[in-house]
Amino acid sequence: MELLKDLLQVLGRIYTIYPLLLGVTLFMGRRSIAELPVFDYIIILSLGSVVGADIADPKIEHIHTAFAIIAIGLLQKLASILLVKSRRIGKWITFEPLIVVKDGQFVYPNMKKARYSIDNILQMLRKEQIFDMAEVDMAVLEPSGALSILKKMEKTAVTLEDLKLKRQNAGLSYAVVKEGRIQTITLQKLNLTGEWLETQLGERGIPLDQVFFASLDEQKNLNITIYDKEIPLPPLYH
Repeated sequence: MELLKDLLQVLGRIYTIYPLLLGVTLFMGRRSIAELPVFDYIIILSLGSVVGADIADPKIEHIHTAFAIIAIGLLQKLASILLVKSRRIGKWITFEPLIVVKDGQFVYPNMKKARYSIDNILQMLRKEQIFDMAEVDMAVLEPSGALSILKKMEKTAVTLEDLKLKRQNAGLSYAVVKEGRIQTITLQKLNLTGEWLETQLGERGIPLDQVFFASLDEQKNLNITIYDKEIPLPPLYH
């Protein structure tokens, strides 16, 4: 009998707390989960923890949970208002946007700051149908973790339909150096060798250990990012 009473209490809490949670979520505003900044993500986690604890433990006072949900919702609303009014506060409670690719080259200091690897960025580019970094004018890692991409003008100005041309295979590039290490298997599949690659780097006066990333396109053109190369970057704001 005691178990049945507890189960009914849990059921009652579910039916009363979720309408309140829905109302508070609607009050906080529309935001895609994929676009949540770090502060809002913490808010969602907090709400989930509070509601989960209330449902799972009948000993917790229901009114306390309701108060906590309302307080968390008000905190998020206050923070969103302050974010609009003050950029300084925005810098304190969320990540800043970072340029991770400029003129077809990785921006190593910003990737290190964001703790993103080469493979992370390449995967995100492929999701946007970009398989050759040389096509990218600028890629920005947003506070939400999404990647915003600006393609080079010559890659976007006209379409095949505009020129009435038949579709050809998209340009591909292959990673041949990652963090100073030659990708031997990739070179073998391209019928090339590490010696050939080192010769190409030597002709450009670039030591292998200074290469953060290098890719090779189908025309055997090398695109190289050097660790300590200074790349002029435009200012970005939240």
